[in-house]
Amino acid sequence: MPIIKSAIERVKTNNKANVRNTAQMSAMRTAVKKFENAKTAGAENVDDLYLAAVSAVDKAATKGLIKRNKAARDKSRMAARYAK
Repeated sequence: MPIIKSAIERVKTNNKANVRNTAQMSAMRTAVKKFENAKTAGAENVDDLYLAAVSAVDKAATKGLIKRNKAARDKSRMAARYAK
């Protein structure tokens, strides 16, 4: 544990950001997996799940959790899978 006050505050801030980022990444991965599973199973709500997954990927890219190129690549793969 740090002794200096600013370092202590920084640890708290980093922990809060870590929790927030982890939750956001988990939500993104879950949305993408739900879409993939629904597409494989031939579910009826594939349209809604596709839009939710694209939105989650865009949000993660905007927040800086993933790079823009990864977001574009993921969305492209989902779009190709959605079109099949």
